[in-house]
Amino acid sequence: MDEVHFQQHGSRCQMWVPPEIRDPVLFHPPNRKSVGYYGAVRLRDGRFFFRSEGGKFNALTCWKFLQQLCATSTRGARRAVVITDNAQYHHARLHRDWREQKAERFRLDFLPPYSPELNPAERIWKLTRRLCIHNRYFQSLADVTCAVEAEFANWAKPNNALRRLCAIT
Repeated sequence: MDEVHFQQHGSRCQMWVPPEIRDPVLFHPPNRKSVGYYGAVRLRDGRFFFRSEGGKFNALTCWKFLQQLCATSTRGARRAVVITDNAQYHHARLHRDWREQKAERFRLDFLPPYSPELNPAERIWKLTRRLCIHNRYFQSLADVTCAVEAEFANWAKPNNALRRLCAIT
């Protein structure tokens, strides 16, 4: 489990430049627009589960995602263990009692501090950026959201690509 922001900023543009200008400089307006997502991959079959987050990542939004993830992950007889980083809101007192209540079937395992290379979800964000965001211009934040969620929809079904990408072996 992890969270990410995808930002809307122009990385590519198309324009006509007079031949005497060798290296034109194009200033983009400052833009901090972004869309955030929580995401998790089921390592058994590569199925991707995500939730869009319009505001900030905090204890309440994390708890909502954990509740949805728990509901979808513990339907069968299997126990779910979620690997996550040490973000402060993953340890929040707000949902501590809920986590302890669900610990029999749904548990969080925290990675050591400052170790994003150990989190399989980080590989998903890198792949998403490469497939959907990199070297493309997005007119609006809605276009970024459409591009990212279209790829996420492909990954909502079990697939071998994510299973191999996130393999811990």
